[in-house]
Amino acid sequence: MQKTYFGSCACGSVRFQARFDLSKGTAKCNCTFCRKMRLWAVDVDAESFTLLSSPTTLRDYQGGNAVAHHFFCPICGIHPFDRIDTPNMKGAVYYNIALSCLDDLDPAELAAAPIAFCDGLNDAWDRTPAETRHL
Repeated sequence: MQKTYFGSCACGSVRFQARFDLSKGTAKCNCTFCRKMRLWAVDVDAESFTLLSSPTTLRDYQGGNAVAHHFFCPICGIHPFDRIDTPNMKGAVYYNIALSCLDDLDPAELAAAPIAFCDGLNDAWDRTPAETRHL
């Protein structure tokens, strides 16, 4: 069931809302960025994401993937979401929401959410890495 969740960084400077169905699945990736962040995320269509704070509060880090915008708060350093531009595998702009930044997420709901593992390290996003325990 779709639900609207509210999220923020640690200091509250970055605030957002996103509407999605957690039971449809979450993702953990082994690419360098996600692995270092221990990012556990959910993909959200652009139409289902709203930035509630000013966009000027965000800083954008782009690594080796030109379409991935890794936004973070310049005050507390928390990374609440990514925006993935096109071209990408989905063919449309979407957001990766860091589940750890959702303020109103019930831990039991999160524990029940399915997890898909992605082999982003080898640019094989549709495959599960050989090792996932560290993700």
